[in-house]
Amino acid sequence: MTGELDGKVALVTGATRGLGRAIARGLALEGATVVVSSRKAEACEQTAAALAEETGSIVTPLPLHVGQWDAIEPAVDAIIAQHGRLDIVVNNAGIAPLKPSLLEVPEGLFDKTIEVNLKGPFRLMAVAGARMAAAGGGSIVNISSIGAVRPSPAEAMYSASKIGLNALTMAYAQEYAPTVRVNCVMPGAFETDMAADWDDEFISLVVDGLPAGRLGQPDEIVGMVVHLAGPRSGYTTGSVIAVDGGRTAVY
Repeated sequence: MTGELDGKVALVTGATRGLGRAIARGLALEGATVVVSSRKAEACEQTAAALAEETGSIVTPLPLHVGQWDAIEPAVDAIIAQHGRLDIVVNNAGIAPLKPSLLEVPEGLFDKTIEVNLKGPFRLMAVAGARMAAAGGGSIVNISSIGAVRPSPAEAMYSASKIGLNALTMAYAQEYAPTVRVNCVMPGAFETDMAADWDDEFISLVVDGLPAGRLGQPDEIVGMVVHLAGPRSGYTTGSVIAVDGGRTAVY
């Protein structure tokens, strides 16, 4: 590791499992102080302790429901009060309910999906972006999905929320320019705990025809996020980048 994030403070939402945990670990290995966030306090505390021990970096827990609008600003201010700054935000928290019939989608589930996947990142980017701009700079990395541009009926709610996140990436890149950079990564299908609910038929549907020929591993997205968070991507902002095993290249 290069230590290119030494002295930086990063917040990762949805950081207690899957891609979020891998990203938090990658940022910590590069020297960042990392705030791990999710809804469950115990999971945050356990993850923070484990990553701190493994990486040797400062890792602290922050229980936060990103879908709760009024909770965002106090959370951001608490990070700055504790660590003195906030340089990096990774909007990773999200839910991905699958429904075989769009007619059967209940209103509450639709609203919850938009609340967590779109409304939360909107507010977090607004508050954190303003604080970063006032302090002289920062980097925001949004974790979208290849489903945003390759939607299927079963993941329609999720896809709609993620294409909205792509749009917010471009808008916020302009809002807080030039000092705050905002970029977005669109993962394809990765082998995380979320994939444990996928049956063989669905996995075959996802993998068949992919140039990579397999599901991705969480560590394979970390390098891109670290790059976008760090100084070597200083001329990259407003970009939406696919890390999808080649899915967008073939269909």
